[in-house]
Amino acid sequence: MITNAMISPVNQVLPNINQIQTKATPAEATESFASFLKSALDDVAAQEQSVHKLNDQFLIGEIDENKVIIAATQAELSLRLTGQVRNKVVEAYQEIMRMQL
Repeated sequence: MITNAMISPVNQVLPNINQIQTKATPAEATESFASFLKSALDDVAAQEQSVHKLNDQFLIGEIDENKVIIAATQAELSLRLTGQVRNKVVEAYQEIMRMQL
């Protein structure tokens, strides 16, 4: 029988269905979403700091401009994505506020 070391059996890759938590309280969901947003914003801030460090290294001649351009572009895209997510959250909030009970 031919086996491939790169392919794991399905039962090792997929978690047991009984172990998946299907229900969360609204407070738990809110806390989870808030922690996700905080970590995402921290990552964007870390990318910005990384760009500043790379820019300083470029100015003293330690690295080439390609690394600076790539890091700056990644940080710019992350910031744009963050702005779009913020806009969608505000739109969703406004839509909820317009709902009549």
